[in-house]
Amino acid sequence: MFNWLVIGVGDITRKRVLPAVLAQPRSRLYALLTRSPAKAAAYPGALVYTDLSEALRDPAIDAVYVASPVALHAEHTIASLRAGKDVLCEKPVALNFAQAESMAEAARHSGRLLGVAYYRRLYPKLIRAKELIAEGAIGQPVLVEANYHGWLESPDRAWLKDPAIAGGGPLYDVGSHRIDACNYLFGRPQRATGLLSNALHELAVEDSATALVEYAGGIHAVIDVRWNSRIQRDQFRIIGSEGEISLDPLNGPTLRLLASDGRLTEEQLPPHANVHYPAVENFVAAVLDGAPLACPIDEAIWTDWVTEQVKYAQ
Repeated sequence: MFNWLVIGVGDITRKRVLPAVLAQPRSRLYALLTRSPAKAAAYPGALVYTDLSEALRDPAIDAVYVASPVALHAEHTIASLRAGKDVLCEKPVALNFAQAESMAEAARHSGRLLGVAYYRRLYPKLIRAKELIAEGAIGQPVLVEANYHGWLESPDRAWLKDPAIAGGGPLYDVGSHRIDACNYLFGRPQRATGLLSNALHELAVEDSATALVEYAGGIHAVIDVRWNSRIQRDQFRIIGSEGEISLDPLNGPTLRLLASDGRLTEEQLPPHANVHYPAVENFVAAVLDGAPLACPIDEAIWTDWVTEQVKYAQ
């Protein structure tokens, strides 16, 4: 059995990460690390730690899921790797690109696996979109448009509004997922810039972010994310010289392929009911079976590079 230490018992951890670990047949929720042990009461079978160093001395722990706030990702991940544990870290990788690179270096030096939970890489329809692009179904890709619009996050995730903890607002939160999806489709970004603003809300972080990214072959991506729209949008479209692929809404099941002759075809490819489950399953398979890691650290850090380019462009 694969023994997990999960760091952090926050909103997403309770709703998705812990249920994924508990449901994965080869996984066991062995221990939790939390500053508030009362939060662990719902998981009576798990050991409870409040000190990471003490937890990492436990030889029974095989892997660590780092679900602490972004500001602690580098510290917790590097300590876990140095203790000989494999690590699956929440997104975004870190507060900045230098921290992200230090995590990648720690993984290389330790010889342990370090993955990042950009779970949309395991959406069946995003995988299918990559296959269609490779098959030439839309000709030469030229543009990706990704929008995620909504209102401010719930009080349960108030820490997202503190740049010292979260790094930024929607750019780091929901924007990072969409930037990584573009990186998954088209590889390492070559150039990036963008705009941040506070159109409606006076916060310490932005309420609006627009990133412009260039990939090899002249492919452009425009990612717009915001916390100032009462209308929810979750749009993702890949435009090519001979057609386009629409994944609207990105979190839904439908993939639409529009060909240059006007033919429209649809496929229904729903994500897992718990979107974190495939990421946990993939990580376990990578460690135990040598399966390819869906989002290895050396790919994940380039989302941090893009967000940093956008911040520096201000």
